[in-house]
Amino acid sequence: MRIAVLSDIHANLAALEAVASDLPQVDQVWVLGDIVGYGPQPNEVIATLQAMGARSVLGNHDGAAIGTVDAAYFNPDARAAIEWTAARVDDNARAYIAALPEVRRDGELTAVHGSPRDPIWEYITGPSIAAANLDAFDTRLCLFGHTHLPMVYRALDGDVDATMGLPGERVELNGARALVNPGSVGQPRDGLPDAAYAILEADEADGTDGHAVEFRRVRYDIDTTQRLMHDLGLPPRLADRLRYGR
Repeated sequence: MRIAVLSDIHANLAALEAVASDLPQVDQVWVLGDIVGYGPQPNEVIATLQAMGARSVLGNHDGAAIGTVDAAYFNPDARAAIEWTAARVDDNARAYIAALPEVRRDGELTAVHGSPRDPIWEYITGPSIAAANLDAFDTRLCLFGHTHLPMVYRALDGDVDATMGLPGERVELNGARALVNPGSVGQPRDGLPDAAYAILEADEADGTDGHAVEFRRVRYDIDTTQRLMHDLGLPPRLADRLRYGR
């Protein structure tokens, strides 16, 4: 069984389309929230995910776009972008976001945006936070996003180790409980501007054995997204940072 794992698309249609074109044959597509926010094409991104049959969860930017998550903690650029987004999401996009769960579980997979113990806001930024979250989910794996950094945290011999997901790298999980972040499709922050996603593989259909994660990167037309953002009056810094992956 092969599952495409995407996160933090942030209304960047050009990046999502590049990922969709790069996808190998997969059985499912899971999306770990922050589908909208920052970027210029929220309605088009949601329509594309619907066409892909994606299984998605709610991110903080998604909820803020329809008023169910408080954007008071957003920085000024993020708040300006989410106010712009909120004024432009169409009825289809609004209904799609409103129906998203904060936590999705299927077999041995749990999916959240932030963390298992705080699905909307907590950032898993290191092994100690990952370890503190192990008791907050009871499946073999938890997929998460929010940090925009491709990572694997594995529980091994009473400890948790951290592995950065480098482009093209395959990380064997060897049956360990783990938390997996595919990185960001639409706004990477690991110093690489290419759209990031991951392929999760399991030998058994129920996901109980043989897990491995392949981290993938794909180039997209950054100029197109930047031009749209500037033309639509979104904060210039949000557009400029796409070039540097920061």
